[in-house]
Amino acid sequence: MSLHGDYDPQNIFAQIIRGEAPCYKLYEDDDVLAFLDLFPQALGHTLVIPKRAAARNILEIDAQALAKVMAATQLLARVLVDELQPDGVQVAQFNGGPAGQTVFHLHMHVIPRFAGQGLGIHAANKADPAELEALQARLVKRLAG
Repeated sequence: MSLHGDYDPQNIFAQIIRGEAPCYKLYEDDDVLAFLDLFPQALGHTLVIPKRAAARNILEIDAQALAKVMAATQLLARVLVDELQPDGVQVAQFNGGPAGQTVFHLHMHVIPRFAGQGLGIHAANKADPAELEALQARLVKRLAG
């Protein structure tokens, strides 16, 4: 898909927001939802999405909604760093298929990076549900702090 087009309200993230598809939720408020990626590129790979903005990419979201997404992204990055103690943290966002976007609902990737470990290929391997549940419990506890 290109940068331009109509928002598909049946995309997987819209389904997750409506409670029609499950997720390993880490954080939620009125405007933002964050959850573990089912196909992580590294331990703790988290996705942060707007709940109210039907935006396919960064070009379609208003600045106020984007600011809320970014504030939550920063919060989740801090929690991941505190809990997992990575050597770095990568924040990424893709716009359009040629840029690597696969779900056309704006989302931020927060990926802890560990020295000596390469970044896995996205969507190549689905994470073990038991490992995601255990990690979710750790991170939710850290968030509750």
